Amino acid sequence: MTLKELRQQVMLVANALKILFSKGDPVAIDMPMTVTAVIIYLAIIYSGLVVVSIADSFAPKEIATRLRVSKAKAIFTQDYIVRGGKNFPLYSRVIEATDCRVIVVPAIGENIDIQLRKQDISWEDFLSSTKHLSRPDYCSPVYQSADSVTNILFSSGTTGDPKAIPCTQISPIRAASEGWAQLDLQPGDVFCWPTNLGWVMGPILLYASFLNGATLALYHGSPLGHGFGKFIQDAGVTILGTVPSIVKAWHSTGCMEGLDWTKIKLFATTGEASNVDDDLWLSSRAYYKPVIECCGGTELASSYLQGNVLEPQAFGAFSSPSLTAGVVILDEHGVPYPDDEPCVGEVGLFPIYMGATNRLLNADHEKIYFKGMPIYNGMQLRRHGDIIKRTIGGFYIVQGRADDTMNLGGIKTSSIEIERVCEQADVSIMETAAVSCQPPTGGPELLAIFVVLKQGFNAQPDKLKMIFSKAIQRNLNPLFKVSFVKIVPEFPRTASNKLLRRVLRDKLKEELHRRSKI
Repeated sequence: MTLKELRQQVMLVANALKILFSKGDPVAIDMPMTVTAVIIYLAIIYSGLVVVSIADSFAPKEIATRLRVSKAKAIFTQDYIVRGGKNFPLYSRVIEATDCRVIVVPAIGENIDIQLRKQDISWEDFLSSTKHLSRPDYCSPVYQSADSVTNILFSSGTTGDPKAIPCTQISPIRAASEGWAQLDLQPGDVFCWPTNLGWVMGPILLYASFLNGATLALYHGSPLGHGFGKFIQDAGVTILGTVPSIVKAWHSTGCMEGLDWTKIKLFATTGEASNVDDDLWLSSRAYYKPVIECCGGTELASSYLQGNVLEPQAFGAFSSPSLTAGVVILDEHGVPYPDDEPCVGEVGLFPIYMGATNRLLNADHEKIYFKGMPIYNGMQLRRHGDIIKRTIGGFYIVQGRADDTMNLGGIKTSSIEIERVCEQADVSIMETAAVSCQPPTGGPELLAIFVVLKQGFNAQPDKLKMIFSKAIQRNLNPLFKVSFVKIVPEFPRTASNKLLRRVLRDKLKEELHRRSKI
């Protein structure tokens, strides 16, 4: 699709949105990353509305929570998700979650083949609402202040509802500037990154591409097989974004052999910790082009640590703070280490950070990000929650989370969310504790569930592992997987009865290290 065609389609959809909704109304998107989804996303913002981002992998309960918190007026979705030639229902999941209006886009062809509820509308009928306009493909933009909200994204908190994070007009500028400064993204580049508009990487990808004059390449299908690799070859992709778990799958299966990726000038990776061996293999696919590591967060609308093409890079590490970001590493007393000293500690971010949130819709922003953080050079530092290692060579390596938020397959979730689902999954369960950590060889975090059984009950770890995995995939996210289950007589606790997940995490690390030696 050319830029002119994209603009016409965006304006057509924007006109239809203006007919149905009022300025500032939140409208959700729960769709795969397709051309139509991109058009809808841009049109919602162009018409002065607010995008509510929902990942298409969520269960109905999670969809319902996000619609409730955001107060969405409607939601765009597809009738099905098509993967591997099979249809997986999406509309049925959405209507299980909400009574609000649903606008249904056909996954294949021009017409949907499912029965809609009375209040819902097909994509064809939605677009036909503009037929009475003299110029349905032209729509005047809605001009708003820099701090007006364009997108509501969600990040898991440690308890209760996920944090509703409002992104403003500054977020696109942040995304575009990082694409230019960190990834050398320029007109003529072809940018591809398997992602979804339900996560912050989706909007970042759109803005970084279009505002830098690059072409956005979208692949409709799983990125795990040879078909995706051939698409990268045939589309002439010059910058390929990845997630470490995807790269691990490519490496282990050998599915990308025989392809020509020589047009790629660099790779980028985010979402979880990278494995050095996998990064080396990935780099070798394009004659050892650099792999740019990116580490950030939804509330930052970007990264705070990132590689770049002007400095030496190390696999699995970040070379420096990203554009405009200031970073210090704190010891256990909250005192910053000297800037040139190798160390390990919790990261503190400088508070002035272009594109970062200054409020949350359903939580206390000040309490979550600033309360209790130390003063540094007259500034109260911003909390992010990562434990960072600075190496002798000045590189940064993320060691995990300071709190109990886990990063599973690039998706952040809390221990409490996992535990709540597991404890309801079997009558033998008295209590569970969910922890995760990287394996000794590096790579994505592995999820382990420690279990205390009710008195008089017996259970087998392998059976519980299967039960927990199914419950988590059904109620939280189908991408999550339980790697280990260990039954223990009791959990370590503080004097105030607070669960010490840190101790359990250390036990998991010991177990993984022992297994790696076998």
